Amino acid sequence: MEAESKEREAMQLMAEAEKKVKYSQSFFGALFGGSSKLEEACEMYTRAANMFKMVKNWNAAGNAFCKAARFHMQAQNKHDAASNYVDASSTFKKTDPHEAINCLATAIEIFTDMGRFTIAAKHHITIAEICEAELMDVDKAVAHYEQAADYYKAEESNSLANKCLLNVASRAAQTEQYSKAIELYEQVATSCMDNDLLKFGTREYFFKAALCHFCMDPLNGKTLLQAHEEQNTDAFTEAVKEFDSVSRLDQWLTTMLLRIKKTIESEEEEGLC
Repeated sequence: MEAESKEREAMQLMAEAEKKVKYSQSFFGALFGGSSKLEEACEMYTRAANMFKMVKNWNAAGNAFCKAARFHMQAQNKHDAASNYVDASSTFKKTDPHEAINCLATAIEIFTDMGRFTIAAKHHITIAEICEAELMDVDKAVAHYEQAADYYKAEESNSLANKCLLNVASRAAQTEQYSKAIELYEQVATSCMDNDLLKFGTREYFFKAALCHFCMDPLNGKTLLQAHEEQNTDAFTEAVKEFDSVSRLDQWLTTMLLRIKKTIESEEEEGLC
């Protein structure tokens, strides 16, 4: 019953907001405070959206936030408009990832127009995460991580830019784009070397670059993993265990190391023929 009451109240607010919008667009509204009526309508749309959220009517909430955003833009309240589009995206994310992305893309346009590139970069990352988790579209995710990195670099936020580039490198390696992954891992590692707070990660990034070298061309990476030089699968397995005891293997490392192990095994078989 309480949920039904909240939803009815939200619908009433939407109806009242529509009336205020129509008045603001009328001849008399233009003469007598139409802009204030438009701002009141935006506030009502936002209140309605939050009520819809309370009863988990996510689509209705998203649509209400979008209406508030559009009329905030009409009133030249750009920051409020962008914020409403972000709110709309958060609600649409629960039911419609495509619409969630569209709302964030609109918010990004507004923020970049305002010169708020750090916030825009953050939302590009959110889009990348939606593309990857909900749409299974790695290519689009990578494009948004790359755009986020560019915006962070423009704002001299190099540490945040590097995090985005590492995401790109990881996905490039997983899709066997080893040259791109190597370039990015080495780029990030080099940029971290001169920073006392970041240089602790340099070894890991060079190690991952070397693994990609190995996957692309085993002879290229043999200086990293001497087991390959001996063509010894057991030695390789022991080397992996030793590394794992120092730094636990994540899914990415496990995938790369298994690919290398298969390469070694196939070369062992060829050697026996």
